[in-house]
Amino acid sequence: MAITVKLQAFEGPLDLLLHLIDKNKVDIYDIPIVEITEQYLTYIRQMETEDMNIMSEFLVMAATLIDIKCRMLLPREVNEEGEEEDPRAELVEKLLEYKMYKYMSYELKDRQLDAGRNFFKKPTIPKEITEYQTPVNYEELIGDITLKRLHVIFRDMLKRQEDRVDPIRSRYGRIEKDEINMDEKSNFIEKYIEEHKKISFRSLLQKRGSKMEMIVTFLVILELMKTGKIQIEQEDIFDDITITYVEAA
Repeated sequence: MAITVKLQAFEGPLDLLLHLIDKNKVDIYDIPIVEITEQYLTYIRQMETEDMNIMSEFLVMAATLIDIKCRMLLPREVNEEGEEEDPRAELVEKLLEYKMYKYMSYELKDRQLDAGRNFFKKPTIPKEITEYQTPVNYEELIGDITLKRLHVIFRDMLKRQEDRVDPIRSRYGRIEKDEINMDEKSNFIEKYIEEHKKISFRSLLQKRGSKMEMIVTFLVILELMKTGKIQIEQEDIFDDITITYVEAA
């Protein structure tokens, strides 16, 4: 069953205007509005239709053409950029848009006709052919492979798997992450230094139970130095560091 390709939104007066432009072989960007309007009005006078909806569309376009014709006689309006506005610009834009959709409808119709000429044949391959499997010659497949040869191949594969294992990381057991609350640890160390007034940095680190605690302690000491809550002293480069709490003024 054939499908009629129509573009309802662009039928009617625009189609007639486009026909008149093609017929007179004029530039769509420079429409002789007087000549086209006269031909358009002549055409709608000859129309015989009882459908007022269709007729009203043609009459609205006739009024639009007459309005453009009158504006062409007046001085051109100037836009914000200081350029003169062409009264035909909006009409030209509508015509170009309609022309694009019209040609698209022709393309769709041609594709529909081309598709109607395609025929497809259902597969008729015999069951014997679809179920056929190429026989396997196991002797040819194995060739000169012997049990000794298979053992060597298997041993090489195991060796490759062993080489993939990291000899160091594979010895590690389960590594658990130390969960340390930075705020609590910072408050504890600050309060500890405040109570003792002056302490040894080495002794402070020795009281920590893990490497992570030692690192956190070191970071807290740096932060307290930055905020001016403590002072540190060291006489020689390898001597212990003395931490002194600074009383608030």
